Amino acid sequence: MKVTDGTTYRMLQSNLGKISTRLEDLRNQGATGIKLNKPSDDPASIRPVLTTRTQISTTERYLETMGVTQDKMEATDGHLEHVENILQRVKELTINSINGAMSTADMTVFADEVKHLRQELLDAGNGMVDGKYIFGGYQENIKPFIPNPNYNPNPPTDPLNPNPPYDPADSTTWPYIYQGDAHPTELEITPGEYLQTNLTGNDLFMGISNSVMQAGGPTPPAVYASDTGRIDILSVLTRVEEALRAGNINDPAGAGGGLQQQMTNLDTAADQSRRLRSQLGNRASRVDTAMMHQEAVRIDLNQILSRYQDADAIETFAEISKQETALQAALSITSKVSQISILDYF
Repeated sequence: MKVTDGTTYRMLQSNLGKISTRLEDLRNQGATGIKLNKPSDDPASIRPVLTTRTQISTTERYLETMGVTQDKMEATDGHLEHVENILQRVKELTINSINGAMSTADMTVFADEVKHLRQELLDAGNGMVDGKYIFGGYQENIKPFIPNPNYNPNPPTDPLNPNPPYDPADSTTWPYIYQGDAHPTELEITPGEYLQTNLTGNDLFMGISNSVMQAGGPTPPAVYASDTGRIDILSVLTRVEEALRAGNINDPAGAGGGLQQQMTNLDTAADQSRRLRSQLGNRASRVDTAMMHQEAVRIDLNQILSRYQDADAIETFAEISKQETALQAALSITSKVSQISILDYF
């Protein structure tokens, strides 16, 4: 077969195009550090690369969610510390009132301080993080605790107040109403593993477990009593104030139930707060561990991804040098061929 000049030029042009394209790809790899820029670069690597990228995205989503949750748990712990400090201060005032020879004016001063401390406790119960109430369960946009307009301290019973008097076994008679629900927030820390990351107001402040309250139904307000060994903390501080104003030290049938009885209730309230704070701390530690695990998983996945898509710098630049030499040689040959003329054969 006779090879014409046109065939020769087309072959030279085709080879120059292949070398130039290869050199361009290599330079792109050297600049980006990525050897897999399109499926045709390595079809066998596409599936593992896409799968690994999906896993990395999922891991990063876990880390982001756990980071936000961790911040909320730290904020919750701050509120719980404040609750403990309030209960400790109220206990100190109660002890001083019982053991000291306090005048009516002194008792009134103590009662006023307890009133302010109760308001601080109420503010903690209605605490917010990122614009949402942290102790309201799923009801994050509704204030968890509000004053009960039908609260009727007993004794003495107010003849102008027809509502039932305070009864520790009937939550509808307590001084504050809980408007949240009994569903704590859960976080998926690993696939299929869920962890409770907050506390509900009924569990922490009212001493009513979530299971009991969930079984009671939301409307009309069910009648609850605090679980055994637990108590409604807001009621305790309210009753302490009433006992102080009445100067009732040890009369269980008198106003506020007597300071002696409220001392026991304050201990119960403190134990309740510390126990739940400890449980929250254990869960926060589990979130920390899960975050470290996910960080390790992300590192491993990035190593796998790098194996498939990252270019070896030394090999890439060596190949670039080789292709540049080949291109120069091809250009040199092409220039010589282009100078051939039919007149050279005469």
